[in-house]
Amino acid sequence: MNWQVYLSGEIHTDWRDRIAQGTAAAGLDLRLTAPVTDHAASDAAGTAVLGEQERPFWNDHLGAGVNAIRTRTLIERADVVVVRFGEQYRQWNAAFDAGYAAALGKPLITLHPPEHDHALKEVDRAALAVAREPEQVVEILRYVLAA
Repeated sequence: MNWQVYLSGEIHTDWRDRIAQGTAAAGLDLRLTAPVTDHAASDAAGTAVLGEQERPFWNDHLGAGVNAIRTRTLIERADVVVVRFGEQYRQWNAAFDAGYAAALGKPLITLHPPEHDHALKEVDRAALAVAREPEQVVEILRYVLAA
């Protein structure tokens, strides 16, 4: 079984690396995909190609559109979507990705600290699993991919 797992959410910690290392060590037959995790490159995705705009709003608008081409395509192709909500920033884009995945009927795993439980109650309700650590995500994937 060759599954594709999309890793959405915060970009400031090593959680994606921990999942990649854990799934590789477990020998899981899957492919991990993600948004562009270089914050500056992601912000400049539109203007780098389409040019600077007169107002920052339009620069952001262009970047969001270019990034959405990647994000939507990879979520649509995914067998499972993991969405990480970190402690440092509010990840509005991660919440959007979770909602998009849920609307498509994709199995969703959320990953966040207990302090976010109340704020994420609707998102967690749509998820099939709520993990606290990346290693728990690896164990969920190990279980569902077991032969």
